[in-house]
Amino acid sequence: MVIVMVNKKYEKIVKRHQPKEEREKNALLAFLVGGFVGLLGEALIQFFCCKFHISRSEASTFMMITLIFIASFGTALGFFDKLVNFARCGLLIPITGFAHSMTSAAIDYRKEGPIYGLGSNMFKLAGSVILYGVVSAWFFGILRLLIGGGA
Repeated sequence: MVIVMVNKKYEKIVKRHQPKEEREKNALLAFLVGGFVGLLGEALIQFFCCKFHISRSEASTFMMITLIFIASFGTALGFFDKLVNFARCGLLIPITGFAHSMTSAAIDYRKEGPIYGLGSNMFKLAGSVILYGVVSAWFFGILRLLIGGGA
């Protein structure tokens, strides 16, 4: 009986001190920041198309490389983590989140060496994204083939 009372008191204290989640504010912020990343990506595509006179698909590749570089460089300098804490999914969902997860793992485990540090730990977070991306692409490819979408 005493343990149940202690647990209830503990739960009451935890609830009182737990930070309140502001879902609407976080969703709006993620939408705006994610939209800004998309806008930046489109601006980069237009810049590469006009400046280097290349096709849109080639410019898209350069845009992705640029965004990955910016996110990785920001992670290495330490300010991208602060931006992620502020913007949350707005920066984690696009390709910048993938670059951030890879770079932060590489920085955390670099002292353990290239095999046991980088090689074993770099894909801890990003590995699940790659796995489920490949599996879902396979699944939807088969589904498209069965429906009659073909190649």
